Amino acid sequence: MSQSWQIGQVARQVDLSPKTIRYYESIGLLPEPRRGPNGYRQYTAEEIERIDFIRRARTLGFGLDEIREILALRDRNEAPCPYVLSLIASKIQQVERQIADLRRLQKELETLRRQAEAIPLEVLANKSCLCHIIENLALEEAQ
Repeated sequence: MSQSWQIGQVARQVDLSPKTIRYYESIGLLPEPRRGPNGYRQYTAEEIERIDFIRRARTLGFGLDEIREILALRDRNEAPCPYVLSLIASKIQQVERQIADLRRLQKELETLRRQAEAIPLEVLANKSCLCHIIENLALEEAQ
């Protein structure tokens, strides 16, 4: 009989919670594991490798449906790498758009900070409004 590990041991090994591993099982990313005589889930080295692959793919921004497709290709003995390359290209474009959006936000916040620094301190300390900085921005956007 090959060596097996319980869910808590696997969770520590791959740095996931047991709840996450059970969730991956419930949505079909993992096959239902074998159960020991005590009813506890028992994972093989191959299943742990699959769990760790899912964790790494999630870290890289792959969605659960994308991971499901990658695993399905592998399970059918098809090469998943061409599909993964197309996903990577798409993710790079998405990250580039997010970076551009964040740069625009940074410039807007820097402008707002410069404008706010020009507001007299006694106006900023006025407790009768929520915040002059954001209220002034809202007024500018309404015009």
